[in-house]
Amino acid sequence: MFQLSHEEFTDLMSQIVTSSWGGIRKLPYVFTEQGVAMLSGLLNSDIAIEVNIRIMRTFAAIRKYLFTNRQISAELEAIKVKLELLERNDEENLEAINDLSKDMRQEIDTIYQAIAALSVREPVQPEAPRKKIGFKTSHSVPHLQKKTPGI
Repeated sequence: MFQLSHEEFTDLMSQIVTSSWGGIRKLPYVFTEQGVAMLSGLLNSDIAIEVNIRIMRTFAAIRKYLFTNRQISAELEAIKVKLELLERNDEENLEAINDLSKDMRQEIDTIYQAIAALSVREPVQPEAPRKKIGFKTSHSVPHLQKKTPGI
């Protein structure tokens, strides 16, 4: 068992509702988890045993909360480090983009314009009919067909 300091008591009172008459005039004494266990060995009533069980469960819940809180804090710190690294990389990328000179940008624009000009197709004009090549028979050429008289 130990007595709370003024600072500890002030922090505690900010989390607990105080009485309307102004609270306590002396700093309170509190038990540690081991102190509660030792006190429960002295008290031997049903109420004392029940209160002891509740207090021990409360200490266990506080321990679990503190452990979880530490894990969350560690995870948040890791996320913060990663975020700072990403921000630094973004800044470096923006600086690299801004370092391109005006001439380089103009050259890139010229390349894009040349690509655009090459991608535009000229309209296709119909070609004149081609002469057929290969062996010609009398059936395929009209002026070579034999005409039969009188029919």
